[in-house]
This record gives sequence, C-alpha cells and structure tokens, in this order.
Amino acid sequence: MKDNPSRPLYLVPYYLWIALFVITPIALIFYFSFLDLTGTFTLENYKNFFSSVYLRMTLSSFWYAFLITLITIIIAYPTAYWLTKTKHKQLWLLLIIIPSWINLLLKAYAFIGIFGLYGPANKLLHAIGAGPWQILFTDFSFIFVAVYIFIPFMVLPIFNSLDKINPALVDASRDLGASSFTTFRRVIFPLAINGVKSGVQAVFIPALSLFVITRLIAGNKVITLGTAIEQQFLVTQNWGMGSTIAVFLILFMVIIMMLTGQKEKGGSLNGKTK
Repeated sequence: MKDNPSRPLYLVPYYLWIALFVITPIALIFYFSFLDLTGTFTLENYKNFFSSVYLRMTLSSFWYAFLITLITIIIAYPTAYWLTKTKHKQLWLLLIIIPSWINLLLKAYAFIGIFGLYGPANKLLHAIGAGPWQILFTDFSFIFVAVYIFIPFMVLPIFNSLDKINPALVDASRDLGASSFTTFRRVIFPLAINGVKSGVQAVFIPALSLFVITRLIAGNKVITLGTAIEQQFLVTQNWGMGSTIAVFLILFMVIIMMLTGQKEKGGSLNGKTK
C-alpha cells in the first residue's frame, strides 16, 4: 500500500505547534541564559549556578521531590490496587480524580485555613489536649499539601496498569504455591511497573518546579528550583539567571524522563524483530 501523498499536510499543525510552543520557548530560555542584567553576553550565570547556594537549592529540590513522590507512591499503589477490586471502580476513580480539577490556588488557600492557628486542624488538636501547633509554614504542611495535590496523578496510571493485568496470571501464581507477597513481587508489581514509571514522571518532574505551594503553604521556608526561577524573573528581574536555572531544570526533566521511560518491545516473526 502506497503512502498517502497528502499525509504530510496533516502534520503541519503539529509541527507548527511544536515549533512555536516547545522549541521556540526553550531556545529563548537558552538564549537569555547567556545574558546578564545589561543584556551583555556572559557565562557568569552558569558559573553562579555551580556555586554552593544553587547546588544546595538543587539538592533540596530533589530531596523534596523524592519525598513527595515516595509518599505518593506509598499511598497511591494500595489505593489503586483496592480500586481494581471494587465493584464500581470507575466511580471511585472519578471521585479521586475530581479534586485535580479544582484550581491549585483555591486548594492552597483552603489548606491555609485548615492548617491555620484557628483552623480545623488545630481545633482538633486542642480538643484532644495536644494544644495548638504551628502547622502552616512548615515542611510538614508543604509535603502534605503537595502529596494531596499529586495523588490523582499517581493513582490513575497505576490503576490503569493494574486493571490490565490478566487475573489468570495471578491465579496461576497462587495455584503454583506462591504466597500473596511472592505473587505481588514476582507477578503484579513487574506487570504494573510501567504505571509506576508514568506516575513518577507525572509527580517527580512537577514537584521539582513547585513555587505556588512554597509561597503560600511553606511561607518561603522551602526553596525549590521553581521558587528560584520565579524570584529571579519577578523579584530581582535577573532574566539571565532565571533562564539558566530553567535550562538546568529542563535538563533534569529530560534525564528523569529517560530514566523512567517505557521501553516497548516489538513483536517477533520468524525470529526477526518487527
């Protein structure tokens, strides 16, 4: 069958979109990263990034992103597994996804009220005799809110992977004498690993660049790469340094996507890979 000669025409909008909204912004960020405050070409921004201040900020960003992702997996995996066993699993899944439709700022302000000194959380602590605590503007509140926000993005891909597993494989494992833990470790988890990888991409990468939550919930006590970029662009007006941080952030994202990428195996016919 011959290829349709008009097929490339259908790809024109796609290529235009990629060129205008992916390649061009990245190229502009890369260009501005070589400029100083006066618009002069310089490598000082890259030199500054490797200073102790920005290296500590980078390590801190990775640490918080790792914690958020790990806690999200610990909560999302059993939740997704339980959903696959329920009768109305699509309805329960929808109830988990619905909060992700709410604007991020609205959720952040809601948690400011919940974790405030006179909010429901402290009223509950006071009722049990624990006394009021400074929950807001702490690492705990930042991680808690971030995990709450990212939970749906971890549950959905894991649920899809678990739901596609053939129940006959699990039954066969148990019939062969494998324990529940062995069945999970040798059958269920390997077959659902692509869902975990997709969830890590959907959570870890955005967690690296959080800045709204760090401002409103953590009170700037948690500084991430996203916070630094926002500060460089909007506060100090140093677009060059902000672009340099963004360049490294994009690089980190590409590396993470490569490490968590899903390798599709092609089928074989007569011993040859198709």
